[in-house]
Amino acid sequence: MTGKNLIWSLPIDGTHEVAASAASLSFVGGAGDFDEEGQIRNPDDLKCQLTGAVENIEAAFRQENCGLVDVIRIKAFVTLSEQVCEVSVVEMLLAALPNRPAPVISIVPVVMQPFASQKIQLQAIAKRGWRDEVHCVEECELKIASVDAQGSPVVTTALRAGEVIATANRTAAHCVETYDGGLDGAAQSHVIMGSLNASLRAVGASLQDAVKLEGYYQGTTREQWTPLAKARASYFAEPGPPATVIPCHLGEQDQTMTRVGVLAMRERRNSYDKYIPREDAWPERVWDWPAELPYRQAQKLRNMIWLGGQVPAQPFSNTGKRVHPGQLLPQACFTMSYISDLLRPFGRDPSDLKLLVCYYRSLPECAETEALVQLLTDCCGGILPPLTLIPVEHMQDTDSTIEIWGVAQG
Repeated sequence: MTGKNLIWSLPIDGTHEVAASAASLSFVGGAGDFDEEGQIRNPDDLKCQLTGAVENIEAAFRQENCGLVDVIRIKAFVTLSEQVCEVSVVEMLLAALPNRPAPVISIVPVVMQPFASQKIQLQAIAKRGWRDEVHCVEECELKIASVDAQGSPVVTTALRAGEVIATANRTAAHCVETYDGGLDGAAQSHVIMGSLNASLRAVGASLQDAVKLEGYYQGTTREQWTPLAKARASYFAEPGPPATVIPCHLGEQDQTMTRVGVLAMRERRNSYDKYIPREDAWPERVWDWPAELPYRQAQKLRNMIWLGGQVPAQPFSNTGKRVHPGQLLPQACFTMSYISDLLRPFGRDPSDLKLLVCYYRSLPECAETEALVQLLTDCCGGILPPLTLIPVEHMQDTDSTIEIWGVAQG
């Protein structure tokens, strides 16, 4: 058997899925340029790693009877440089993926990757056969404040494939024609949320149809988080979607403080677009935010359970205090207990997860990724679902080390 016919692997011990499906959607976690033994084929070469990661996504989806043509969203966690900017990564992805229309591309600049010599990892969501269904697309020219707009690529801003809608994440620089860095974080959040709602309106939906909000911001304290959180929240009536917002390096070139995207679902009934009702779970033990927000912790619709980002917050409270302050592995174990709590009312447990996304504080002198992966494996019943690992320099405060969310079969 040749290497091309062998399925790739993450460089971890134990068993993990490279792709899995929940209802109509299929997921690939953090696909990198790995071979069947988990080795990076092109160390420190971003362009070649991107090509290899796309090939690995295609190989992974094959087991779910999907292909690159079925991808609706690619999320790239990428280590940018002076030589390779965000626009360059988008252009490379557009060249590697089926077009007319292209899937939604969301970029997340990161300082670190989970494995040595890695420059990029790609997370993908696919919907089998969507190009043969009725679909609706909003496209625009990609705008980055530090890049000359002339010749910028045309990207898919929002894609609706039947009931499923993906939007590209964005900063204020993507939304404002002549962005100069003069807006504070709350004002940037308002610009972004207004742009996301406009994109959703263009495909027959609104922010209230969101099933998942994912955001990133520059900050290390709750005081920096709060005004941005309140700005985002003002665009949702209760019940809002499950949400995950992470402190993250966003890149230097655009002087932006935050980046946000959403996934949504809306049904077509007769000639009208309709909101899809959701089942909701929020056991008393599971924490609440220290600011009053409309988001929910777990929602089920169309046989998929979407989780909000779970953190090791004090149970039965909205104090914002953390248990096991600063201790990654104890906090990871505790956080996974919340995921169990949230899935239990739906008759599910962590072994039913089809995507697991883990942001964790990684200190330069520590090598805890391997131990973290083993803990997650144990919590998921011995086999990991498709997994995205995103190491970051810091979490919401000095006591926090981890945030985890996922999608489960409902």
